[in-house]
Amino acid sequence: MSPLVQALGLSLIGSFGGLLLASTLLLFREGVRVKLVPWLVNYAVGTLLGVALLAILPEALQELPARRVFESLLGGIVLFFVLEKFVLWRHCHTNDCEVHGTTASLVLIGDAFHNLVDGAMIGAAVVTSLPLGVSTAIAVATHEVPQEVGDFAVLLHAGYSRRRALLLNVLSGVSAIAGAGLAVLLVDATPAMKPYLLCVAAASFMYIAMADLIPDLHSGRIEGSAFRQLTLVAAGVLTAAFLL
Repeated sequence: MSPLVQALGLSLIGSFGGLLLASTLLLFREGVRVKLVPWLVNYAVGTLLGVALLAILPEALQELPARRVFESLLGGIVLFFVLEKFVLWRHCHTNDCEVHGTTASLVLIGDAFHNLVDGAMIGAAVVTSLPLGVSTAIAVATHEVPQEVGDFAVLLHAGYSRRRALLLNVLSGVSAIAGAGLAVLLVDATPAMKPYLLCVAAASFMYIAMADLIPDLHSGRIEGSAFRQLTLVAAGVLTAAFLL
C-alpha cells in the first residue's frame, strides 16, 4: 500500500474518527457529557505530548542537527501563536468559553484550517514510517473528540440544528484529507522537507496541549481532581509510548 493511500486513510481515522465519537457523545444528556469530556481532554494532553516528544521529535533528530530541530520547533510554536491571534486556531473544549462569542463561520474556518494542518502532520508522519503515522493519527483523534464537542456547542449556540451542525463539521473535516495528500506529495517532491514538517507537527501537538488544554485544567474550566487529571495524562503518555 502506497504512503499516499496510508496517509489518506489515517487522516480519515484522525479527523472523522474523532468527529464520530464526538457525535456519539452528543446523544448523551448534557450532565453525562459534561462529565465525560474532561476525561477526554486530560487524556488528549498526555497523548499529544507523548507523541510529540517520544515519537515525532526523535525521528526529526535522526535527520537534522539538534539545534536545527529546536529552531524549527520554536518557529512552529511561534507560528501557531500568530495563527491563534488571527482566530484560525483557537477552539473550545468546554460548554462555556470565550469562543462562544465568535461567529459560527469563523469557527468553521478555523476548524477547516486546523484539520488541514492535522492532515498534513499525519501525511508527514506516514512518509517517515507507518507506526509513526498511526501514533500521529491517534493523537489527532484524541484531541478531535473534545474539540468537536466544543465546536458543536458553538454551532448549536448559534442556532444551527444538530443535523446541520454535524454536516458542517463533516465538510470541514474533509480538509484533513487534502492536507495529508499535499504533505505526501510535498515530501515526494522535496524529501529534505520531511524533518521540518515533523518539527512543525511536534510544535502543533505541543502548542495545543500546553496553550489550549493545560490552561483549562489549571483554571478549573475542566473539572476533576488533580489525581484523576494526572492519571489520565499519564495514560495518554503511556498510549503514545506503547505505540512506538
